[in-house]
Amino acid sequence: MNIGNVSNLSGLPVKTIRYYEDIGLVSPLRDSNGYRAFREKELHKLAFLGRARSLGFTIEDCRALLALYDDETRASADVKSIANEHLEQIETKISGLEAMRDTLSHLIHECAGDHRPDCPILKDLGAFKN
Repeated sequence: MNIGNVSNLSGLPVKTIRYYEDIGLVSPLRDSNGYRAFREKELHKLAFLGRARSLGFTIEDCRALLALYDDETRASADVKSIANEHLEQIETKISGLEAMRDTLSHLIHECAGDHRPDCPILKDLGAFKN
């Protein structure tokens, strides 16, 4: 399969597929004319990468997960450890976003939003925090 076919089947842009090749996540064969020749194996890896990235796994996490996927002697505990660590990072981000939402919601509520220049939102943004 050529890169265009693989792009259509995997749902990944051609540029992303080339990047994944450049960093060694996939290794398509090369035809005599130098064009990439993707096998079913690379298509599957690209679909795997697309799904993993859509879940927010980093490139290094994806590299580790692919290595575990290819290792038939892997321990599922190793996979679970990577997923748990990623979930903890997501939970931390969610907590941070919830705190931002609460603060911004409070500031919006406190702002009269009228013709007066006094604005609690600007006051808070300009305040020094220790």
